[in-house]
Amino acid sequence: MNQQISFTLNGKPHSLATDPDRPLIGVLREDLGLHGTRFGCGEAQCAACTVLVNGERTYSCRMAVSEADGQHIQTIEGLATGEKLHPVQQAFLDEGAYQCGYCTSGMIMGAVALLADNPHPTDDQIIQFMNRHLCRCCGYVKIIAAIKRAAATGGAQ
Repeated sequence: MNQQISFTLNGKPHSLATDPDRPLIGVLREDLGLHGTRFGCGEAQCAACTVLVNGERTYSCRMAVSEADGQHIQTIEGLATGEKLHPVQQAFLDEGAYQCGYCTSGMIMGAVALLADNPHPTDDQIIQFMNRHLCRCCGYVKIIAAIKRAAATGGAQ
């Protein structure tokens, strides 16, 4: 049985009738056409599906859409302001902190959450926080450099 679910998504109110047990990622991708959030494992193990819910890193593959009711959700599509990239997005671009790009949106969203809580993390703090984000293409060196660059340029915005 469908349930009316309402939430704020990337600063705009949204409401839809859907199965309350559906994973949030399905609603984002299939119903709302936001394909930046990636489906990786469906088990909250790779973090490709990371979004921010009320500013907290959340794995959208394991969050029922009913849990999003009344919440503020931010996806990768909601980070940039017009043509201006968010400092974390810009740092990832500047540092070349991506390979195939599949995990990049989840990594960026995770980095935004990290910098919101800790605007000037150490390398060890970055590694500890980002250890849930799996990438099969890179050695994480450029990702760490991008997060440090974003921290230096106000990435907590």
